[in-house]
Amino acid sequence: MTPASTFATPPDALHGDIDDLLTGRHVDPFRILGAHRDGDRTVVRVFAPNARRVSLVRPGTDGATELQHLRNGFYMVQAGDLPVGQPGAYRLRVDWGGLEQETEDPYAFGPLLGDLDLYLIGEGRHESLADCLGSHVTTAQGVQGVRFAVWAPNARRVSVVGDFNSWDGRRHPMRLRHSVGVWELFIPRLQAGERYKYEIIGASGELLPLKADPLARQTEMPPATASVVPPPGDFTWTDGEWMANRAARQAPDAPISVYEVHAGSWLPRGGEAQGSIWEQLGDRLVPYARDMGFTHLELLPIMEHPFGGSWGYQPLGVFAPTARYGTPADFARFIDRCHAAGLGVILDWVPAHFPTDTHGLVQFDGTALYEYSDPREGFHPDWNTLIYNLGRTEVRNFMVASALEWVRRYHVDALRVDAVASMLYRDYSRTAGQWIPNRYGGRENLEAVEFLRDMNATVAKLCPGAVTVAEESTAWPGVTARTEDGGLGFTYKWNMGWMHDTLRYMHHEAVHRRYHHNDMTFGMVYAYSERFILPLSHDEVVHGKGSLLNKMPGDRWQRFANLRAYFGFMWTHPGRKLLFMGGEIAQEREWNHDASIDWPALDDGLHRGVQQLVRDLNRLYRELPALHRHDGDPSGFNWVVGDDIGNSVFAYMRKDGDRHVLAVSNFTPVPRHDYRIGVPHPGWWRERLNSDAADYGGSGVGNGGGRHTDDVGAHGQPQSLSLTLPPLATVIFEHEG
Repeated sequence: MTPASTFATPPDALHGDIDDLLTGRHVDPFRILGAHRDGDRTVVRVFAPNARRVSLVRPGTDGATELQHLRNGFYMVQAGDLPVGQPGAYRLRVDWGGLEQETEDPYAFGPLLGDLDLYLIGEGRHESLADCLGSHVTTAQGVQGVRFAVWAPNARRVSVVGDFNSWDGRRHPMRLRHSVGVWELFIPRLQAGERYKYEIIGASGELLPLKADPLARQTEMPPATASVVPPPGDFTWTDGEWMANRAARQAPDAPISVYEVHAGSWLPRGGEAQGSIWEQLGDRLVPYARDMGFTHLELLPIMEHPFGGSWGYQPLGVFAPTARYGTPADFARFIDRCHAAGLGVILDWVPAHFPTDTHGLVQFDGTALYEYSDPREGFHPDWNTLIYNLGRTEVRNFMVASALEWVRRYHVDALRVDAVASMLYRDYSRTAGQWIPNRYGGRENLEAVEFLRDMNATVAKLCPGAVTVAEESTAWPGVTARTEDGGLGFTYKWNMGWMHDTLRYMHHEAVHRRYHHNDMTFGMVYAYSERFILPLSHDEVVHGKGSLLNKMPGDRWQRFANLRAYFGFMWTHPGRKLLFMGGEIAQEREWNHDASIDWPALDDGLHRGVQQLVRDLNRLYRELPALHRHDGDPSGFNWVVGDDIGNSVFAYMRKDGDRHVLAVSNFTPVPRHDYRIGVPHPGWWRERLNSDAADYGGSGVGNGGGRHTDDVGAHGQPQSLSLTLPPLATVIFEHEG
């Protein structure tokens, strides 16, 4: 044993440092721990509370030198000419009481984050933030281990804790990179799969609840809340052709029909389930959506979230797929399988707010770091959540990096941004005195506007072919206008007004619909103000609103007929399509996230008929360019009959050059014979679809496959058709000459 008198720095002088280490409050552990020059020699100091003994091992030599135990787990040894700054020059052999561990000294490693990383973090412009912060299996100076890094600028101390150190925050305190407030530590020999959190002493000296890693790419299974060190490397993708061509599949002139899915409740319950949820969905959902003719799957948020009843809309792990459904690799394989089947994938993404769970972002370093400090800005009264302080460059960078994570790392084709309206207005769901105006005295949230433009521009720049979709329910101008033209830069916007108006109309008994005719026509007044998606989403079939089928009036047959007619109207109306799962089989009950779709309903012919109708509508929508190519161009649509209030009939033409498609909807239960409709061209108009067809569960009233024109003018057109309009039905005709 080396006598204490040989140390140039007397051990008594270290008692203050030892006290700080022992209480977990040392502000600079690298100053005291590890190998340091001490006079003309090297001294190694180790803090290993609860260890029985610690020895120093020099690789390539026999034996070990036992360190002197000064007190309370603090060990030191005079190591002669041992080089400083070379982590591989020695290892520590620690006896934990029957369990011996041999590893390099974490405090022998220098800083790992480079100056460029620190600069970009400080500027809020790090486009690969998740590769910089978080936990990463890596090799440092020839030694494999895990690098941890976390932003906590106001913390007094941050430690990594996990099973590997018995969750003891004294064992692995981190190094502070003062310029940007990032703490980092490399722990040698640690491997992927380790659970961990951060133990933080806050700005006021208080010990905070253990925090999950904000940039964790993997988590443990809820309700547990630890982060997990992810495996190194990327996934093996086979979708190169899809990625190269996806821009055309999502362009404004492409057919886009979206099947919205909650991943946890789509699969049938019962039976022997094999593999993760993602594997099962790859086996069953992917071929089903393809067979139904949808072009895209949209997934309710799959980012890690503590409360399953939020359906993912209160996420905390915005870089990690939830462990409920499988591993990150399982999720990546699911995306790959979607692309192989010709399906795009849209993810719901939530940058508007986050929950207050103590292991999350709230008061992360003892201050309002991610959230606004004033509840008039930082608390969301609708959801009892906290609002991201997007005026802070680091927080804005954090959220842009989250968007990029899903689109770049997981090859996701689109992000549907949730609750955009709540982000745009400072007085959203607030009364007078409960909100703070912007710097100009207005209600617009200028920081959120800047963030949305930045996010959309960055995704467009770095992820060719990817698109973004806004759930925005107000009349904010230019949601889908280019950022360089002053718009928000989204590719598409949900048309909430169309959805509310048309569902309100359909809810009325047929005899009363004449008084609400405008609900079905008003959407065309603003149809070209944005690039729209027509959404019949999950929000319309929960919380007592009833299923789509149960919104329809009349007896059982009429309810199904109404829904079929409504789908026909929707699929021929300008705007891309979105339908939530269960709607395509006319599910009777509203959606329950704890139960699967009512698949046994398909034993009933009326339910099967609606499913077949949706399949055929999707096919027709893709086959006929007139139904999609000019969604954003007024030249692609004109009303033929928009004012037949007494009969509740609507007729309009969809056009693509000389190709014409006529859609006619009769929203009364009365068949109408010899109903004359003007058309621009003579000849045969083929009946491509009739929602009252017997195959769909209808009465079979129709037009015998089509009609020839009569040389009789009507509705300002030189020719006309004498049609039979089935009861509660939509019929679609294509001009074939």
